[in-house]
Amino acid sequence: MTRDKKPCVTILEQAKKNGLATGLVATSSITHATPASFIAHVGSRSEMEDIALFFLETELDFLVGGGLRYFNDRKKDQRDLCQELRQKEVQVSDFREKSLNELKPDPKKPFAWFSALGEPDSVQAGRDYLPLSARMATEYLSKRSGKGFFLMLEGSQIDWACHAKDGNRAVAEMLDFDKTIGEILKFAEADGQTLVIVTADHETGGMVLEQGEGFEILDLEFNSGQHTASLVPVYAFGPGAEQFGGVIDNTDIYWRMARLWGYAPEAASPVSGKKQ
Repeated sequence: MTRDKKPCVTILEQAKKNGLATGLVATSSITHATPASFIAHVGSRSEMEDIALFFLETELDFLVGGGLRYFNDRKKDQRDLCQELRQKEVQVSDFREKSLNELKPDPKKPFAWFSALGEPDSVQAGRDYLPLSARMATEYLSKRSGKGFFLMLEGSQIDWACHAKDGNRAVAEMLDFDKTIGEILKFAEADGQTLVIVTADHETGGMVLEQGEGFEILDLEFNSGQHTASLVPVYAFGPGAEQFGGVIDNTDIYWRMARLWGYAPEAASPVSGKKQ
């Protein structure tokens, strides 16, 4: 949003306008705050059904995440957004029909797979689609457009584990995310033209390592159940990675991406925010 509350064009929307394929993957509902911020223009992150409407307005190529209920069990308007997506020739499936590893998306058509009605399970409860979705998305999106692609992939539940001060769950989610980034880096190394950026919008929980019983044991402890002011890292690999060194404001990540891709002149222009 601008200072006068007008919605701004997102980096994903700019990428799509410039001919790139686009994708969103999350271990939360796909209408949750982070994925929503790349595609939707609403007043509040809690407006899940309104956020879902923007997946009809923006031609997203690849979607994996939870939140199916905001698409086909809508309280406000009773619309079946999954059916409307199918009418737009989107390949729509969900966890009740087939698991993600049973699917092979056709690059000639957009693809959407919903992993849960609401929020997906944790890794500890059996969720396993994030590393697979990284492999699938990079392979699919690279075939979808000759100009390249923009993919936002979030390990959403790292934050949730830290809010809950659950160290074991946080470690499990981080290891799952680490495997996922490994898949992305394999693609980027082989491709040679892909910029990978890994960061976070904030730290959660004030996690620290403390000496446990004995010198070889470390315990995870939390000093908060909320977001903290601790600095978060920014890792970058590939063409343009040198632009992301040093201590920077988190909003500068967008501007540096925009400048690298030549999108800066349009970056501050507002959009209508109109929904279908």
